[in-house]
Amino acid sequence: MESSEEEDDLPSIESITPQSKIDSVHQSLTEKGIRKLCCELLDLKDAVENMCGDMRTKYLAFLRISEEAVEMEHELVELRKHISSQGILVQDLMSGLAREMDEWKRSSGGDADESDNSEDNDPFPNELTDPKSEFLEKIDILLAEHKVDEALEAIDSEERNNPELKGSSGDTSSYKSAFTERKAVLEDQLLRIAKQPSVSVSELKHASNGLIRLGKGPSAHQLLLKHYATSLRRRIEAFLPSCSSCPNTFPATLSKLVFSNISLAAKESTALFGDDDNPAYSNKVVQWAEREVEYLVRLVKENAAPSETVYALRAASVCLQDCLNYCKALEPQGLILSKLFLVLFRPYVEEVLELNFRRARKVIFDLNETDEGLVESSSSGFVAVLSEFAIASDTTMTDCSIRFMQIVQDILEQLTHVAVLHFGESVLARVLQLYDKYIDFLIKALPGHADEDGLPELQDHTILTRAETDSEQLALLGAAFTILDELLPKSLVKVWNLEVENGGGDGGGSPSLISSSAPELKEWKRHMAQSFDKLRNYFCLQFVLSFIYSREGLTRLDSLIYLTETPDDLHLPSLPFQALFSKLQQLAIIAGDVLLGKEKLQKILLARLTETVIIWLSNEQEFWSAFEDESTPLQASGLQQLILDMNFTVEIARFAGYPFKVVQNHASVVINRAINIFSSRGINPQSSLPKAEWFTEAAKSAINRLLMGSDEASEAEEEDEYEREEEEGEGDGHIVLPEIDDDDEHSESLETSSLSTMDSFESFASASMADLESPSFTDSES
Repeated sequence: MESSEEEDDLPSIESITPQSKIDSVHQSLTEKGIRKLCCELLDLKDAVENMCGDMRTKYLAFLRISEEAVEMEHELVELRKHISSQGILVQDLMSGLAREMDEWKRSSGGDADESDNSEDNDPFPNELTDPKSEFLEKIDILLAEHKVDEALEAIDSEERNNPELKGSSGDTSSYKSAFTERKAVLEDQLLRIAKQPSVSVSELKHASNGLIRLGKGPSAHQLLLKHYATSLRRRIEAFLPSCSSCPNTFPATLSKLVFSNISLAAKESTALFGDDDNPAYSNKVVQWAEREVEYLVRLVKENAAPSETVYALRAASVCLQDCLNYCKALEPQGLILSKLFLVLFRPYVEEVLELNFRRARKVIFDLNETDEGLVESSSSGFVAVLSEFAIASDTTMTDCSIRFMQIVQDILEQLTHVAVLHFGESVLARVLQLYDKYIDFLIKALPGHADEDGLPELQDHTILTRAETDSEQLALLGAAFTILDELLPKSLVKVWNLEVENGGGDGGGSPSLISSSAPELKEWKRHMAQSFDKLRNYFCLQFVLSFIYSREGLTRLDSLIYLTETPDDLHLPSLPFQALFSKLQQLAIIAGDVLLGKEKLQKILLARLTETVIIWLSNEQEFWSAFEDESTPLQASGLQQLILDMNFTVEIARFAGYPFKVVQNHASVVINRAINIFSSRGINPQSSLPKAEWFTEAAKSAINRLLMGSDEASEAEEEDEYEREEEEGEGDGHIVLPEIDDDDEHSESLETSSLSTMDSFESFASASMADLESPSFTDSES
């Protein structure tokens, strides 16, 4: 029952197309398509066979016509010979007839005058006698058969036998005219041979020799140079499509093709024409070679990679080195092409350098920009060195430092020795400019720097994170110092092929380039150090200003300290200078961690900080105005406290082993000014102040007291070291600012930190705290 119900629910079987019918329909359609395709293929086969048959027929017809043309040419030559022989027979017949007429006249007894007249009216003049006619006929036959060598020998022989045929004498006989015409035909044949595109060098030399023998040396020389130029163009056209596959080395191949072609042409010219004997030919070779050099420079420019890539820089360096080497090799042949090549190629190299350094600025300072070449060089040694500073600073700034060294080293590695020789100063100037931009970039990340100050081209690309803590700021200084003191010298040593000497006596110092081996480095090193000084001095100034001014903008280091407060019996420095000592201690601890292994930089920074405090005090006019005000009473104790504070600052530098002489000099200026002011107000320093030794001892005692208050054991160790430092003097305590050589004059200027920053310092010193951001050295404050 259930099966019957299901059958009732199914649609009628008549409405369904059987599968067998579908298969038969598709099979029939497929067979029809295959048959139709086979028919078309057979038709195509017939058409191809017909076309091949036509081609064979036409080819056979072409061969038959070619054979007929050759046979016709032979028949023409035979016909010419037959005509010449018939002409000779006619001449013989006419000569015989003339002799018979002469005999007849003599036998008839004609007088002498009639004989002379008959001779004058002779239609066969003497100048067309048999030998000359035979010679002309012989030359015609040789020219018709294109036997240029035999024709040339015959013409030379005839000219030797008949000197009147040479030159441009007034003789215009019919024989000379006929001879000149044949000579012109031979010259034309030689020119056609030399101008053939497929002519070989041997055939060209053969034709040129013939032209020289015909007196057409200038034409032959021009054809020789044209042939070498044409063959060079063909070889270069065949090579150019492969330039894109070898962007670094294609200029080497091009220069080899061009200069080897110039050398061959010059040698052939000398061999054929004797350029030493004829300066006109050598001058033409030089002019032609100069045009070929211009062509080479144009080819390099047109087929090089984009100028902003390192591929273009490498190609330009390789081309420069190879071409100048080839130019030097051509000088013995009398071809002086070096100066011309440099004049033509220098603008291109300068353009490539400029665009590469523009790309470098974009990659370094726009951290959103990527460069595949930098990713490939991530295994460089300096990456690990600079990455150490990423622990204590924002990774953005560390990435900037790594990118700086990566791209600078990438650019330097593209330079060849000859490129350094000719463009070294230009490269150094651009590296200096890039490093200066890099320093400005780091300064922009320090507190107190307005966003609109400097580097306007970077404002739309990079948002910097402020280096708020001492460790972050010291990391920036450490990265910049490492680049200047270690990484750049190593890169320059490799490229400049210079000797290296260690910066330290123990052999562990940074590499120092020897100035005598690269004089152009001297000024560059000085400017590089001055650029780093901008960052260092800005850091020191901001640190000191954050110490001097409170968050509310009030000055902690006020003249009221020396006008109203009474010194205690412990003879300690004033509170601001005690705070300075504590803050410098904290900063030294942080610097020891962040700048590990950079003791030289640590001492430089801390010495400069103590120096900056005294310089600020010396230039702060508001501070001195209070002492100069007649209405303000002065006390000898205030002068004593001020002198003690200055001595205390000097002793801080001496105790820590910093270069303290500069600090001492600035402190002396402050002390002398204070003594002069107090003396003018009626206070006698000689009677009211202790001896100079007292201030030194009091400052040392104060340092010991401050240290004793923190850690007994540490105090004893520091005190012993302090005593040793005092006994040894400044000796080992003196250091030099980062140098990439041992230039004495520059080392002295860096050691004393006498940098040209007084203008900027005075502007900050006179500013109020309202114009500055709040102090940001949270490490030391915490």
